[in-house]
Amino acid sequence: MSAPGSSPLDGKLVVAISSRALFDFEQENQVFEQSDDRAYMALQLQRLEQPARPGVAFSLVKKLLAFNQGPPGGGGSQPVEVVILSRNDPVSGMRVFRSAQHYGLPIQRGSFTRGQPPWRYLKPLHANLFLSTHLSDVRAALDAGVPAAQVYPHSAHASEAHPHEVRIAFDGDAVLFSDEAERVYQAQGLDAFQRHESAKAQQPLLAGPFKPLLTALQRLQIEGTPAMRIRTALVTARSAPAHERAIRTLMDWNIEVDEAMFLGGLPKGEFLREFEPDFFFDDQTGHIESAARHVPSGHVASGVRNG
Repeated sequence: MSAPGSSPLDGKLVVAISSRALFDFEQENQVFEQSDDRAYMALQLQRLEQPARPGVAFSLVKKLLAFNQGPPGGGGSQPVEVVILSRNDPVSGMRVFRSAQHYGLPIQRGSFTRGQPPWRYLKPLHANLFLSTHLSDVRAALDAGVPAAQVYPHSAHASEAHPHEVRIAFDGDAVLFSDEAERVYQAQGLDAFQRHESAKAQQPLLAGPFKPLLTALQRLQIEGTPAMRIRTALVTARSAPAHERAIRTLMDWNIEVDEAMFLGGLPKGEFLREFEPDFFFDDQTGHIESAARHVPSGHVASGVRNG
C-alpha cells in the first residue's frame, strides 16, 4: 500500500502515450476520418483478436519497460511506467490492451476519452513524457510543463541493432535548452547568434521543455539494470564556437550525454540514420521531416519557431 498522499508512480519514469503512437492504427484511422467514430469502433471490435502492428514509438516503449525487473507487483525494481492516454473510445481501448499483452508489454493503466483531449490527465500521472499524434494535445501538454512531442506516424521504425540499449537523440535549442539563443538567430541572423553565444559561453542556458526527461533518463541509467542501458545524443544545428555554451550548460546541470553532433546546419537525417535512435526530438518541422525518413521522430511544438 502507498503512504497517504503518495502515489505508486512517485519516483518512476512515467511515459504517457497515445494508441496511434504505440501501434499502427493508420488503416483504422482512415475509417474514422472517412466516416465516424461508430464505424471506427465497430472495426476495432471486429479486429479485437488481431494484434495491431507496432507503431513508431513501440521500440522506445518496449526497451524502457525492459528496465523493470520481474512482473509488476511481484517484487523487483519497477522504475518505468507506461500509460495509454488516448482519444480512443473505451471499446477500442480493449484492442490496445490486447495488442500490448500480445507483445509482452506490461501496460496496465490507461485513459480513453472518446475524442476529448486526454492531456489533462498528465499531471495526476506525474508524466515525464507524452507522445501523441495530436498536435493540439502536445501543445497543451507543453504549456502544462510536461515534455511532449507530436509523433509522425509515417516515420521510419527503429533499428533492431541495439536490443539492450535505449537510444534517444535530442535537438538543443527550444528542446533541451530554452529558445533564448534561437530568438537571437531568428531576429538577427547567424553572425549575431555566434557572437551572442561566444559572449555568453560561461553562462548556462535556461532549461528547455525536455530537460526534465533527460534528467529522468540519467537517473534511470544510474539506477539501471545490467541488461539495459541508455545512450543519449545531442544533435544540433549549432557549430563552433556556439558549441561551448551547450556543453557547459549540460555540465552545469550535471547531466552527461554520450554523443554530441554540432552540424552547423547540415541535414540531420543521415546523421541520425547512423546513430539509430529509438526516438528523436526536435522543435523544427523541417528537421523532423528529414529525420522521419530514417528514424522514429517527434515534433516538440515549443519555442519561437512554433509561436
